[in-house]
Amino acid sequence: MPVFNWVALKPSQIDGTVFTELNDEKVLQELDMSDFEEQFKTKAQGPGLDISALKVKATQKAPSKVTLMESNRAKNLAITLRKGGRSIQDICTAIETYDQQALSLDFLELLLRFLPTEYERTLIGKFEREQQSLEELSDEDQFMIRFSKIPRLVERMNVMIFLGNFNDTAQLLMPQLNAIIAASMSLKSSSKLRNILEIVLAFGNYMNSSKRGAAYGFRLQSLDALLEMKSTDRKQTLLHYLVRVITEKYPELTGFHTELHFLDKAGTVSLDSVLQDVRSLQQGMELTRKEFMRQDDSPVLKDFLKVNSEVMEKLQADSKTTKEAYESAVEYFGENPKTSPPTTFFPMFMRFIRAYKKAEQDIELWKKQEAAAKEAESGPPGSEDRPELPTQKAKRQQMDMIAELKKKQMVKEPLIYEGKDGAIEDIISDLRNNPYRRADKGRSSAKKRAAGQTLQATPDISL
Repeated sequence: MPVFNWVALKPSQIDGTVFTELNDEKVLQELDMSDFEEQFKTKAQGPGLDISALKVKATQKAPSKVTLMESNRAKNLAITLRKGGRSIQDICTAIETYDQQALSLDFLELLLRFLPTEYERTLIGKFEREQQSLEELSDEDQFMIRFSKIPRLVERMNVMIFLGNFNDTAQLLMPQLNAIIAASMSLKSSSKLRNILEIVLAFGNYMNSSKRGAAYGFRLQSLDALLEMKSTDRKQTLLHYLVRVITEKYPELTGFHTELHFLDKAGTVSLDSVLQDVRSLQQGMELTRKEFMRQDDSPVLKDFLKVNSEVMEKLQADSKTTKEAYESAVEYFGENPKTSPPTTFFPMFMRFIRAYKKAEQDIELWKKQEAAAKEAESGPPGSEDRPELPTQKAKRQQMDMIAELKKKQMVKEPLIYEGKDGAIEDIISDLRNNPYRRADKGRSSAKKRAAGQTLQATPDISL
């Protein structure tokens, strides 16, 4: 007969399955298998099978072994133990001695899933009371018995995983904490940034005073609106104009972004997650100290605590400083720390810096284009009646190219909202003729004095 290529279950794997309820011997007794043999025999098949002999073999099933674990769990444990590549005794001894070299961190994390359950401990206790032989158990069950005998197994496993993760986690957290501290402190201490925000506030109040009244500050997201308002000829934004004013009137402020540090890195940090990771490390350190107090003869725990206790203390101090520095900076700029995480707060400044640099580049390009156009237009007297020289032809081509660049630039710029109350040029013209005055006369005397001090401190923005 040909061989039926199926995947047979082991005797230990059929407990609790449908196969324990089946009687294949009864089927063999009821059926005449001679026709089946004739239909499926192979060419080289010998004499027919003796059904009686087959019945005898069917009744000689291997006795099922005692099992202490559910079949799928035992199978997964067997796979995990093969990955460890060590004997049952070596694995358990390494856990008892906190031997980081003997067991990899990945193996320990996998093994943590196989901590003995209460039901398994009950079966183990029953097996030992009956004084049955270990040979009746599978390798996985034998491991589980030895595994369950380790004192404070859960605490030891967690401590070993903590020891293996500590250095990598600490090295990952420190730069993130430092980035937020540096970025927060540089924003709050930058005098150039304060002066630029002061100029933005002055222009915004001038534009809105006739309709909305004077404002004492603005949300940082308003900086994005500087790119949304364009002049009447739509050739420049309000930010372009402010950059021109700052460059001409307050050149000392042009490099304000050089006072700001680590904004890009701080903008990628999830502060809540970092602080939670620091708290988890502290909990792991406390658990390690407790284990060392119970087993003070462990050189592994003693050396770890000696080397890393100061590292943990610094992490705790830095996490506290980070939280305080960040919340102070956010509140300093009128934002709410609870609703403004670093991933939202710092990118607002990063966008403003990028837009400011782009505006500077645009203005520089426009100046070069204007200079080239003037140079091309100016020529020697009487050049109209003379034939066009090669140099003149080149200048004319240069002018054509400049005009084309301007045309493309106007086409590429997106249509952006323009204020209903006129162009920037009209605003500046009014600013020249009618100096700006606040309309909120009902303010308290204290606020008036504060406003007077602010106006005195505001740089001269008259044109």
